[in-house]
Amino acid sequence: MKKLLSTSLIASLILTVTATAKIDKNATYPGENLTNAEEIINNVYYVNHFFGFKNYSIQKKRRDISVIVKKSKGKKPLTLTVERYLNNDYAEGDSVRSKDLAVFRTGQLKGTGMLITDYTDDAKSQEYLLWMPALRKIRRFAQPAHDESWGGTDFTFGDVTLRKPFHETHELLGTQKLGMEIQSMVIPASQRTKLTKNLPASTSEFKDRDVYKVKSTTKFNGWWYDYRISSVDTKTFADYHTSYFKDGKKIKILDKNWQNFDGATDPRALRWYTWYAKDFRNEHQSLAFMPKKITKTDQSKFKLGKKRYTTKNLWQSKTLTKIKK
Repeated sequence: MKKLLSTSLIASLILTVTATAKIDKNATYPGENLTNAEEIINNVYYVNHFFGFKNYSIQKKRRDISVIVKKSKGKKPLTLTVERYLNNDYAEGDSVRSKDLAVFRTGQLKGTGMLITDYTDDAKSQEYLLWMPALRKIRRFAQPAHDESWGGTDFTFGDVTLRKPFHETHELLGTQKLGMEIQSMVIPASQRTKLTKNLPASTSEFKDRDVYKVKSTTKFNGWWYDYRISSVDTKTFADYHTSYFKDGKKIKILDKNWQNFDGATDPRALRWYTWYAKDFRNEHQSLAFMPKKITKTDQSKFKLGKKRYTTKNLWQSKTLTKIKK
């Protein structure tokens, strides 16, 4: 997996994939006891892209901010902080499905901003605008490869934004109890900082939840994984655990701690709390932690740095130019 600002970021993934089912961000809740694996994964996509909300943001509030931790075997962990704003409030018939704005506040990417536009035409590549603080310029990049590292972590662009249900074939293996912990990163006390001293622990909160086991096989030739198996909540479609396999060996896991929103009427209206990934090929680990108090939905006004915005002017290239390092 490559770093966010590597030279390969400017190249598109050259693959031809035919969409078999159109993504519907207005899809109604399908209920439980599904037997169609593709329908299950479509609803997982719905959850992960927050289609239950007009907009979804992970903001900075005083000292509270979303923290990303990267840890290589035998080395001290590295941290960065990020704010993220996702807007799904585009009318039916609009060419834009969503816009996603991420601003890195500390770490090696401090002051970097990224604005991603996803189009309703799934044959059209996403648009990537990157604010480069050292140059004080915006650069337009081709859509990165799905296996590119998001922010230098073990979360790929495929995991976060790019992979869509039709990029894989899906098979329902059955239904069972989750029966496992959702893992988190463990950092020795001597290596903790003010950003990592209170990281969430692993949890057994979802151990007794009923989950669909879905095998998703990539359609990409010579890909970094052959298939992945996901454990998906039968009520909420939260994908708690995913294992990636190559040549019959487990090479990576991705665990997600999903939490409910009080008062939400759609069971799929969930929020991220933690993402944890481990790559068994190099023992590298990544953790993203998003405290509840900084997660906001369906807002009309926003504060980014010292600037104030509305839904009409936040998701614009001009916003990137106002980011201060």
